[in-house]
Amino acid sequence: MDTTDLRAAASECATHLGALVAADWTTPIPDMEWTVAQAVAHVCDTVLWYATDFAAGPTELSTMDLAVRPSTPPSDLVRTLTTFTEVLARTVDGSRPGDRGWHDAGSPDASGVIAMATDELLIHTADAATGLATPFTPSPALASKVLARLFPEAPPGHAPWATLLWANGRQALGDVPRRGKWQWHCAPLTVDV
Repeated sequence: MDTTDLRAAASECATHLGALVAADWTTPIPDMEWTVAQAVAHVCDTVLWYATDFAAGPTELSTMDLAVRPSTPPSDLVRTLTTFTEVLARTVDGSRPGDRGWHDAGSPDASGVIAMATDELLIHTADAATGLATPFTPSPALASKVLARLFPEAPPGHAPWATLLWANGRQALGDVPRRGKWQWHCAPLTVDV
C-alpha cells in the first residue's frame, strides 16, 4: 500500500462524514463507549500519532499528549481528519526505503503504517456512520488492500468490506464468529502488496 491508497481512504471518509456535519455528533455509537465525535476525534489522533511514530523510527517516543477535542464542530473534525492524513502521507512520501516506525503491534514499514492508518480511517468512519444511522461502505479495492497487508489470516471467499469488518472484530462473517482479540501484521512483508 502507498500514500495514494491513504489519500483515497481519507477522501472517501471525508466525503461520507462531510455530508453528515449537520447531524448530532454527540450521538452514542451502538455497542461502543464513544459518541460519533469521539470516534472521529480518535481516528484523527491516531493518524497523527502514526506520522510521528513513523518519523521517530522503530523505538517508541512518547513525549507528548495528543488529543483532538471531540467538542470541535463536525466540519472542523472532518477537516482535521483530512489534514492529519495529509501529514502522514507527506511524512511517508519523504521517507527513505527501509524506514521503519514504532507500533506496539510491530515495527511497520511505509506500507504497514499506511495500511494501519487506512484501516483506522475506514473502520472508525463506519463506526461514526453507524452512530448516525448512515451506512458507510468504502471501495472494495481499499478494503482488499488493507486485508492483504494487515490480516493475511482472513478467511477467503467473502466480500472485502465484510471481511475487513470481521477482521477488526466488528461483526461475524457468515458462519465465522465475530473476533474477540486480533492484531495487525504490520511488520514489513517479503512481497509488495
